[in-house]
Amino acid sequence: MAGKRISPEMEAVYVISVAASLSGMHPQTLRIYERRGLIDPFRTPGGTRRYSDADLERLSLIQDLTGQGINIEGVKRIMALEEENQFLRDEVRRLRRQKKVAQDAAIAATEALQETKRNMAGEILVRRDILRFPEFPR
Repeated sequence: MAGKRISPEMEAVYVISVAASLSGMHPQTLRIYERRGLIDPFRTPGGTRRYSDADLERLSLIQDLTGQGINIEGVKRIMALEEENQFLRDEVRRLRRQKKVAQDAAIAATEALQETKRNMAGEILVRRDILRFPEFPR
């Protein structure tokens, strides 16, 4: 996955031995988790795995779930659901912001329409007065 873009806070800096040590796992376990699709470490152009803090957090979650007796497929499913939930939460936030913008625009349009109606009513009164013929005595 060379060329994979990462943000500065997710910078992949840990080689597999350091990531294994920090996570309390054997390097082979990390390789197995990668093969099983549980983690996806950054790869340097030379193919060396580099793990980020986010990868270490993910490994910690995997460790917690497997420690509770959940098998690897169950862990994958839980993690996929968590990612989907996060996507949906982000989408709800985006839609709420979009709704707020639309509501604000509708309020502004309603206020502008009311102002236009007031102005037109005033203009009609002025024109009516201008066009009104004076009454002549009989």
